Amino acid sequence: MSTNLNRRSAIKGILAGTAAMGIPSGFSALAMPMNNTEEQLGMLKGNINHSVSRWCFDNLDLDTLCIEAKKIGITGIDLVGPASWPTLKKYDLVSTMCNGAEINLVDGFNDLKFHETLIKNYTEMIPLVAKAGYKNLICFSGSRRGKTDEEGWNNCVIGLQKLLPLAEKHNVVLVMELLNSKIDHKDYQCDRTSWGVALAKRLNSENFKLLYDIYHMQIDEGDVIRNIRGNHQYIAHFHTAGVPGRNEIDDTQELNYAAIMKAIAKTGFKGFVGQEFIPKNPDKLASLKQAITICDI
Repeated sequence: MSTNLNRRSAIKGILAGTAAMGIPSGFSALAMPMNNTEEQLGMLKGNINHSVSRWCFDNLDLDTLCIEAKKIGITGIDLVGPASWPTLKKYDLVSTMCNGAEINLVDGFNDLKFHETLIKNYTEMIPLVAKAGYKNLICFSGSRRGKTDEEGWNNCVIGLQKLLPLAEKHNVVLVMELLNSKIDHKDYQCDRTSWGVALAKRLNSENFKLLYDIYHMQIDEGDVIRNIRGNHQYIAHFHTAGVPGRNEIDDTQELNYAAIMKAIAKTGFKGFVGQEFIPKNPDKLASLKQAITICDI
């Protein structure tokens, strides 16, 4: 199955769970208070705030993922909606990149015909994110479908400007993800750092920023460290994965993640770096621990 289908299927499942807003996950026998937290987190340096994307570890129930993430030193879970927030709170973890307001990855703000649904969804979700004590809410440009850059920017501005006053009121940041259009998300419009930054400049709000996915941007444009250094003020969040393949970020792939993390830290970035790779190793948690070790510069 392609990576694109994997993620679309995972997000579809997460959105379905969101329909049960506010209903806690079933209380698991694993849901015991964490002990020795100080000892577990003591090995990390504190220069990078670590999170992990839920969908990449959907073979684990959420309680188990939370327990194991805390052992590693991860403090947030990416891409979960309101139905999962009570479980995160049980383990004192943060929903570092909330979702559940988007339609999908292809029908986004760059197309006027989706605005009515998107504005309704985000108008309902923004206050929920704030009430839960969270900050970041993901959004997408959608597929290009023949639109020029200018048409895409203009349409995104029209839709997002209707939501920014509410986001500002609740101190929520709408975060548009940069995705590659070469391999995984054919025709996606926000597929370059420059495209996302141009939109951010037009909106001119601290409540709109970008999710810089290192894997995706390596595929579509490369020059990762230079682009991070030059545009860090527009970035709210980072995602990782190995290139090629979207697997472990170890020495089997081409990116130097330790160097990238050092560049991120030097910008003064205080947000989260989320692991979003698909583990090939049968011991998926060992791969996650290794990734955190690599990124904890």
